[in-house]
Amino acid sequence: MSNHWLYWALASAVFASLTAIFAKIGLQGVNSDFATFIRTIVIILALILFLTYTNKWQPLSSLNGKNWLFLILSGLATGASWLAYFKALQMGNASQVAPIDKLSLALVAVFAFLFLGERPSQQEWLGIGLVVAGVLTLAFKR
Repeated sequence: MSNHWLYWALASAVFASLTAIFAKIGLQGVNSDFATFIRTIVIILALILFLTYTNKWQPLSSLNGKNWLFLILSGLATGASWLAYFKALQMGNASQVAPIDKLSLALVAVFAFLFLGERPSQQEWLGIGLVVAGVLTLAFKR
């Protein structure tokens, strides 16, 4: 099995960390919901350019009903996550908000277990537990 996913996952972590820093600075004096709107426009424009440059456009007819349903649900969840994240960043310290946001790692493992039939090993569950402990330690440092 190729480890190319690892490079993309590490890139995601780097960009996610920059998201918190850039957003915290950019949110000064701006409504967090409006800031999320601006961020979304930037993402849409960047994706249009990326899909065009890489010639990865697909006809909408290539998606079936299940694709549509779950991509729409994923989009709604993403939007809700962004709105909540920006509001939390506006109100709290980035060094506390970002770790709490990473509780999503543990939630993904639980949801993947419940809904996708994934079965993490004992070692993986231990790692997830350690991440949760680390998140709680970082987020509630005061």
